Order: sequence, then structure tokens, then C-alpha cells
Amino acid sequence: MRWKFLLKPGWLALTAVVFVFAVCCYTLLAPWQFQRHEERAAQNAAVSASFSATPKPISEVGPQDQEWERVLIEGTYLPEAEVIARLRTVQGEPAFEVLTPLRTTDGQVVLVDRGYVRPDDRTRVPSYAAPPQGVVRVEARIRSDERDPNDRDAFANASTGGRLHAYSVNSQVVARATDLDIRPGYFQLSADQPGVLGALPLPQLQAGPYFSYALQWIAFGTMVLLAWLYFTIREIKPGGALAEDRTAQERTRRKSVAQILAEDEEREQASTTP
Repeated sequence: MRWKFLLKPGWLALTAVVFVFAVCCYTLLAPWQFQRHEERAAQNAAVSASFSATPKPISEVGPQDQEWERVLIEGTYLPEAEVIARLRTVQGEPAFEVLTPLRTTDGQVVLVDRGYVRPDDRTRVPSYAAPPQGVVRVEARIRSDERDPNDRDAFANASTGGRLHAYSVNSQVVARATDLDIRPGYFQLSADQPGVLGALPLPQLQAGPYFSYALQWIAFGTMVLLAWLYFTIREIKPGGALAEDRTAQERTRRKSVAQILAEDEEREQASTTP
């Protein structure tokens, strides 16, 4: 029976690999890329809208406000609680970001990302300008706290020169290291604002390749299923490579041209021999 080949261990293993890969393409890889596409689209929309929207006072900012919206903050920097975010990349080059808490005039403490500085020739934090003293009024953009997969706290040792360093820009990491009650999230300082260092660039308003990547994963999943179906039908037909009822003559490899000519020559010699 030609269907027996479907139960062969090799075919069962191939079938399992094909269907597992297809399921991963449809349920994991393609949805993951679609989600990244939606996140990028939402980010682009928020950044675009922020250019025309009027900055609002931080006292009016709530959970309903989107990331990248512009806000106005008035208060006093707390440079003694400053933390350096390490292992950063800005415009394709290594950098440190300077995180300085700021106490607003209404008493709450927020984390302000004052921008970036480039490492010195020893890959350490260079000297940079301290934040201005006294009450300042700055414009910044709302940002969500980053998450460190290893959940590491800020630290200070000889390698950091006694300064607090962190592996992520996270208000609660800074709060634990400085014993301050810091509002969740942080605020990215805009260019030409009091206390800004190297202003962090805004994300590029491009859709990115994620949507096409999602379609590619769907295509890959479909292709392997169609290929499996094609070879299955091919094996079901008489003469398939895995068929058990093939005759010995069918299994014989096709002779080469040289072999055919040699056999013809032998037959001619045999016929001419008396």
C-alpha cells in the first residue's frame, strides 16, 4: 500500500519539523513582526503629533498622556542624586546618558534625562557641565521607563569613580539608589533647554521593515507546507522514491552514454565474429 511511507520514521520526522516550523511562522514570528510594526506606527504618530501640540504643564500630565508628548517642568535640579546610564548607543556610537532628578515647584520629584556625553579616551565618563542651580523651567518629552532584563540596580565603585551607574534609564532604579520618591517614567530634555548636554535625537519617522518581515514569515510557513504536500503527492504516485513496490529494474540507475556505446560496440563485435 503506497500510504505506508507516511509511517516511516524519516517521513514522520520530516513532517514534524515542517509543521512545527509552519506553526511558529504563523503564531509566533509573523505576529511578533506585526506587533513591532504597530508599535513603530504608534511611536511615529505620537512624535508627529508632538510637534504641533502645545506643551502642557507637568501637573496636567496623567496616565492617559502618550509617550513623546512635550511637557513643561519647573523646579530645581538635584545634582547630588545624579546617575549615569552606561552602555548606551547614540547615532551608532557609544555614549553615556546623564540622569538628574528634579524637584518640581509642587514638591514631586521627576527624573530628567539631560542627554548624552561621549566616552573619553579611556572609555570613561568625561567631565561635563553641571545642571544650573536654582529654579529652572524646561521643556521635555514624556518617556516610559526602560526595563533591564537582569533587573540590575545602580552601583558605584572604583571603576565608576564613585559615581552611580545604571544599566537602564529607569526612574525606580534611580529612586532605589538615591532614596528619593521619584515619579514613574522619565523626561527627555529637549535641545536648548537649561541643563541639556548632548540632546538625544528623536526617532526617525519611518515604518521600518517589520510589516514586510511579517509577510515573509507567512510566506515561509506556506512554502514549507506546499513543498511537503508536493512531495507527499509525488510519493503516493507509482514509482515514488519511497515506494516499496518498485521493481528491481526500476531501481536500476539509468546507464550513461558511454556505457550504452560500449555495449553497442560489444554487440557489433559479437555479431561479426564467425
